[in-house]
Amino acid sequence: MLLACHIGAPLGWYAPNMSDKPASPAQPAKDKAAGMKSAYELALERIEKQGIERPREGFSEAVREQIAEARRQAEAKLAQLEILHKDGLRTQRDPVKRHEEEEEYRRERRRIEEDLERKIEKLRAGA
Repeated sequence: MLLACHIGAPLGWYAPNMSDKPASPAQPAKDKAAGMKSAYELALERIEKQGIERPREGFSEAVREQIAEARRQAEAKLAQLEILHKDGLRTQRDPVKRHEEEEEYRRERRRIEEDLERKIEKLRAGA
């Protein structure tokens, strides 16, 4: 038994509720209590009560793969653009031209990202 001394308590005094035994393990939680719903399920029910059509649950595997491929291509283009941009900045010493190159980089990056979003929206709409 572990002795828990308190300030001002006589030597050897211990609190009877303190022991060497660990607290009893929490009982395992049951999978899901009957009638419990996730926040997502509750939100879907509220949407249906308002008369709004339920969102689609997902896309086909082919559409998912096309979206993933579009993202991979965009990431590759952005990586290439960033490498070329950093290389160009290393060699550029003129502040005005450096600023122009920064602006061009931002415009090109924004264009690639917008193209990606358009492709994804087109794929989702066609699904």
